[in-house]
Amino acid sequence: MNRIKVLTVFGTRPEAIKMAPLIKEMKSREEFDCKVLVTAQHREMLDSVLKLFNIEPDFDLNIMTHGQTITDITSRVLYGCEEVLDKYTPDVILVHGDTTTTFAASLAAFYKKIPVGHIEAGLRSENMYSPYPEEMNRRLTGRLSTYHFSPTKTNRENLVREDISTKNIVVTGNTVIDALLQVVKKDYEFEDEMLKSIDFENKKVILLTCHRRENWGEPMEEIFRAVKSIVKENPDTHLIFPMHLNPIVRDAAKSILGDSDRISLIEPLDYEPFANLMAKSYLLLTDSGGVQEEAPALGKPVVVLRTETERPEAVEAGTVKVAGVKEEKVYQISDRLIRDKSYYESVANAVNPYGDGKASIRIADYLLYKFGILNKEIDEFK
Repeated sequence: MNRIKVLTVFGTRPEAIKMAPLIKEMKSREEFDCKVLVTAQHREMLDSVLKLFNIEPDFDLNIMTHGQTITDITSRVLYGCEEVLDKYTPDVILVHGDTTTTFAASLAAFYKKIPVGHIEAGLRSENMYSPYPEEMNRRLTGRLSTYHFSPTKTNRENLVREDISTKNIVVTGNTVIDALLQVVKKDYEFEDEMLKSIDFENKKVILLTCHRRENWGEPMEEIFRAVKSIVKENPDTHLIFPMHLNPIVRDAAKSILGDSDRISLIEPLDYEPFANLMAKSYLLLTDSGGVQEEAPALGKPVVVLRTETERPEAVEAGTVKVAGVKEEKVYQISDRLIRDKSYYESVANAVNPYGDGKASIRIADYLLYKFGILNKEIDEFK
C-alpha cells in the first residue's frame, strides 16, 4: 500500500496544542506516513507542548531570534521549508490557523506545487489589521490551500463567499476541543504553590489573559484598570494573570495590578496546568482566540477583550460576551457576570459550538477520502 506522505508544520504553542491530537491520530493509522516540521517561531512555549503530547519533531528549523520581526519569521520559514520539502517530498502539508509560520509554509508548498490542507480554515474578523497579522495570514493561507478544514458552518460560509469550492471544504469541529478533553482532569493538582493555595471552591477566580499587539498601550491599561476595580469591589473574587513574556505587557501589569493581595501576577503556564486552571476558574477575560473556543467546552463564560471576534458562533450561542477594550464596558460586563447568578448561569450553560472531540478523526478520514483510500464521505460536525 502506498502511504500518504503528510508533513505537518507549526511554530507556536497554540498551533502545537491544536495539531497534537491530529498528529497522534494520523500516526496511529498505517495509511499515513506523518512527519512533523516545527519552525520554533516561539521556542520555549512550543517545546512544553511537544513534551506534554510526546511529539518528537522530524525537522526543526529553530528560527526564533531575539527581537525578530514578522519579515524575519516569514523569510526564514520560507527558506527553511523549501529545504525540507525538497528532502521529504510530501503528498500534502497541513498547517494550522493564522500564524506567520502558517502563511509562509503554505507559500513554500505552493511554490513546489504541493497541496496544502488548512486546519481551522475560514475564520474572519473582516478587519485586515485586527488581529494583526493573523487576519491576513489566514486569508492568504486560504487562497493557497487545496483542502479547507473548517471548525464550524459559519467558517465554511465565509470560505464560500470567497469562492472556495464546497467540494474541498469539510466542517470538522475544532481540534482544540480534542486536545482539551485529553488534558483536563477533575482531580488535577497544581505544582505551583500559589495556585495550590487558591480556594477555588469558595472564591470566584477570574482568569485573565491579555497580550495581543493591537491592545498594547492605552487599551491594555484600560483593561487592567477595569479588572482592578472588579476585584476591589467584589471581595469574593481573586484574579490570576499569567503574564505574557513581552515586557510591554509585563510592565503595564505590574504598574496597575501589582499592589493588590487578591491579584496574582504569575509566570506563563504550560498548557496542561493552564487548561486545568481554566476548568477551575469562575470567569475568563481574554483577548486570545483559543480561549474563546476552549472555555465554552468547560462551561465557563468568556469576556472578550477585543472590539471584534472572528469566532461569532460563541457570541451567537451566548457563551462569549464581547466587551471591547474600554474600561467602563469591560467593568460592566464582567461585574454583572460576577454579581448576577442567573445571568452567569445562562452564559455558562449555553451550548458549546466548537466541537465534540472528534475533529482529528474527521480530518484524517477526509484525507483518506480525498486520496481515494476511504470510499465514504465524512459525517461533518453539526
